[in-house]
Amino acid sequence: MEILEVENLTKRYPGFTLDKVSFSLEQGYIMGFIGRNGAGKTTTIKSLLNLVHFDSGQVSVLGKDYSTHELFCKQQIGFMLGGIDYYPKQRLGNIVNVAKRFYEKWDDDAFSGYLKRFDLDPNKRGDELSGGMKVKFSLALALSHHAKLLILDEPTSGLDPVSRDDLVELFQELIEDGERSILFSTHITSDLDKCADYITYIKDGKIIMSMDKDTMVDNYKLVRGASQSLNDPYFKSKLIGCKENAFGFIALMKKEDLTDFPRIESAPADLESIMIHMEKE
Repeated sequence: MEILEVENLTKRYPGFTLDKVSFSLEQGYIMGFIGRNGAGKTTTIKSLLNLVHFDSGQVSVLGKDYSTHELFCKQQIGFMLGGIDYYPKQRLGNIVNVAKRFYEKWDDDAFSGYLKRFDLDPNKRGDELSGGMKVKFSLALALSHHAKLLILDEPTSGLDPVSRDDLVELFQELIEDGERSILFSTHITSDLDKCADYITYIKDGKIIMSMDKDTMVDNYKLVRGASQSLNDPYFKSKLIGCKENAFGFIALMKKEDLTDFPRIESAPADLESIMIHMEKE
């Protein structure tokens, strides 16, 4: 079943338009949402959560239209937006006592378990938390009311590599029962290499790709060679985000185009290299 459907979501600002964004996510999967700063990731997330009013389009959660069943949909969603600062002088225990009142299925035992797992002290104040600890506290809040859909904006930002790896393992655990799904935006594509099933890529306010991760990665190859090869207009037209240096060039190429150039040196691409070369187009 589709847990999230976004259809033709449009939001216009002076100088920027989120242009007919469409993608969907089934239950039991993790989708990474990628794109450079200013591409529209956070605007998309805030729009589908109705935190900003979009101009047109439709968002559905578990088959129900968000605009007409907002209370139901919000009960099914756990979300964490980047840059959240909690009341600096309030203890975490006091903050959660306020937040829990909004959720019908709040689970105190689950929350206590996440505090222990994340090594968080409920007696600490907001201004005593590091950036990474704030991320962990936000996640604990998002995970403790049995949400079916987790929407996370930069959830691993500010965390050390060990903590990031722990969170990636947690994400994989959360979807094992096939009931939950996770949509999260990140610039750390190595985290997505480890856990994402699907990737949605937004560029300049438009979705340019939304597909399963393995297919996306398999569709492209990194190619390199001598600069003289770039004198061939047909060959050059097939290159994506070509970068030249003193030793030659390196670029991205669709796998299907490699058959026309059997002698070109190629290597597997990954999400980071795909994004880097796509953004140079």
